[in-house]
Amino acid sequence: MTLEVEILQYLHFHPLSSRTELMDGIQATASAATIKRLLASAVAKGDVEVVGRGPSTRYKLSPQAHVTMPLDLDTYFLKEVDERQIQSEFNFDLIGDILPAVRLFTSEEEKLLMSLQKKFEHNISDMTPIEYRKEMERLGVDLSWKSSQIEGNTYSLLETERLLKEKQTASGKTKEEAIMLLNHKEAFDFILDHPDYLMHLSVQKIEDIHSLLIKELGVERNIRRRRVGITGTNYRPLDNEFQIRESLLATCNLINNKESVFEKALLTLLLLSYIQAFADGNKRTARITSNAILVANSYCPISFRSVDSVDYKKAMLLFYEQNNISAFKKIFMDQFEFAVNTYF
Repeated sequence: MTLEVEILQYLHFHPLSSRTELMDGIQATASAATIKRLLASAVAKGDVEVVGRGPSTRYKLSPQAHVTMPLDLDTYFLKEVDERQIQSEFNFDLIGDILPAVRLFTSEEEKLLMSLQKKFEHNISDMTPIEYRKEMERLGVDLSWKSSQIEGNTYSLLETERLLKEKQTASGKTKEEAIMLLNHKEAFDFILDHPDYLMHLSVQKIEDIHSLLIKELGVERNIRRRRVGITGTNYRPLDNEFQIRESLLATCNLINNKESVFEKALLTLLLLSYIQAFADGNKRTARITSNAILVANSYCPISFRSVDSVDYKKAMLLFYEQNNISAFKKIFMDQFEFAVNTYF
């Protein structure tokens, strides 16, 4: 970790610190002149904001840096759930004020993702509609398996393929596990059959996708009216139905107003999980809805096949607790590259 990143990480957890407090708090040894120079550089780049003047000068992260600066998962989760310094309440400013002004991807990251998208477009240009649909169905099997595995489903990839293609259930598995996988396939087939469905995101469309995913699983449809807890974190989502719906509406507006399709897809993954609008099935809904946005814009969808389920959950918890996207953004970028290179 560079000294610049260490300074940003310190300010993330200790906003409005003086230069002296910063020097005493970081692990690395650095001169006052070096710290002064690095702070000035961070201010010039828009990562740090200055509050006050003279001896009362304090420093804090800009909203851009707070959301996007690198935070290491392994280091962060060395502390147990009750030891971590987190934002436990829902951040009302995040969707309406902070994220609209934040650029989620750097110019270099956006350029890399667009080069992969161009590769996808080139590769599918020679495919027949039947060949294209076959590859999409292969991706859909992997997505159904991994999305369900993240939620605790014990079907293997081979068992999933047999179930989805031959309707053959695996021995020793529950009926609910099979239904979860079949629902994923139905939801993914729906967005392939209606490719422009999520060109414009709405609360009703999110609810429709959720309904497909929880069918016959004993989960309540529509926006929840009771409190929910999330395993592994002290972050508490909203428990007021009106506020949940308002947050979903604000999320739809935010995503619809973003120009970058990659930002739309990433925000969908993060915010539908963060709001936890439903009693169950929130992250599954986020993954299918995000892919629906990619498909609607003729972008390559993502299967998440090679992601580690624990890393996925940790990256999401980091966003819940710190409103920081760094770990999850890396997962998104890695999985987009995997999908382009693996299926097309």
